[in-house]
Amino acid sequence: MNQKVTEILKYFNPAKLKNDRRIVVFIVCLFIAITLWLLNALGKDYSATLSYPVKFVNPPKELFLANSPPSQLDLKVRAHGFTLLRHKLTFSLSPLLIDLSEISRNNENLLSEINISSNVLIKKIDTQISKEISIDEISPQSITLQFDNLKSKEVPVLPEITTEFKPQHYLNGAIKTEPESIKITGPAHIIDTIHYLKTNSRSFSELDSRTEKTIAILHPENTTVSEEKITVTFPVEKFTEKEISLPVSILNFPENVELKLFPSHVSVSFLVAFSEYENITESNFSATVDYAETLAGNNTLDVVVESINPFIQSVKVSPASVEYLIETGN
Repeated sequence: MNQKVTEILKYFNPAKLKNDRRIVVFIVCLFIAITLWLLNALGKDYSATLSYPVKFVNPPKELFLANSPPSQLDLKVRAHGFTLLRHKLTFSLSPLLIDLSEISRNNENLLSEINISSNVLIKKIDTQISKEISIDEISPQSITLQFDNLKSKEVPVLPEITTEFKPQHYLNGAIKTEPESIKITGPAHIIDTIHYLKTNSRSFSELDSRTEKTIAILHPENTTVSEEKITVTFPVEKFTEKEISLPVSILNFPENVELKLFPSHVSVSFLVAFSEYENITESNFSATVDYAETLAGNNTLDVVVESINPFIQSVKVSPASVEYLIETGN
């Protein structure tokens, strides 16, 4: 076998070809014959299927294309072999454009659903492809377009965040977002279900000072928003300990009863931001006991401390309960 291959290859040896003109003549004749055959074959008409991408443009004003029509159309066409070969060798065909504004003009009472027949499609496509190609069939034979009214509304944005702070660092105020709400636009059936938007989930750790972060807003497909991101501000500060003395007030006691507490004042310690240290006084707190606890026969009353500043941290009261003496009037 190897010997036969070697003998065949000898005929194509450059030196052999140079000395034996018969082989050269044979090759030239073979090339001419193949060329003539191709020219004859490609000059005839053939049928073939070409797949074109399709793009829907110019949707009617205030309407939205709600469904997902085909992304490509298969055209069964007739053309000369040369034309078909040229298209087959084109790896990226220009998309066929379906102008939705023309469809809306032809449907003055625009319905929520329109069906475009193959005849209409062929007419729209015929002008966009080569005049050398004749369209016989199109697949799919019809396209259904579903429209929905465009709607907009303002909704709040809720940041999806978790935070961790360095030791002795806390928030000295509410986390702020800018903007707090945004405008979202899209198909009415989607917008009607949206009452707020969330951001990407983010986690921030080791916070030790005022920090601003930009976070992307999540919104449903086929909708647009007036802002793609929000800025979140974390008012983080270092806290220090402060201690004050508070008088204890009594709740729910009768007019003819006098209740004496021992002690009558308690010590309250807490963590407060450095910037607020001088501003936090006794007026920011209240310490109370409930007379109703005496009716249960308790020997002591629990002290409840409340603060009007929600960002004071680690509030501790000493003592946590007080003794009492009840004196009844004559």
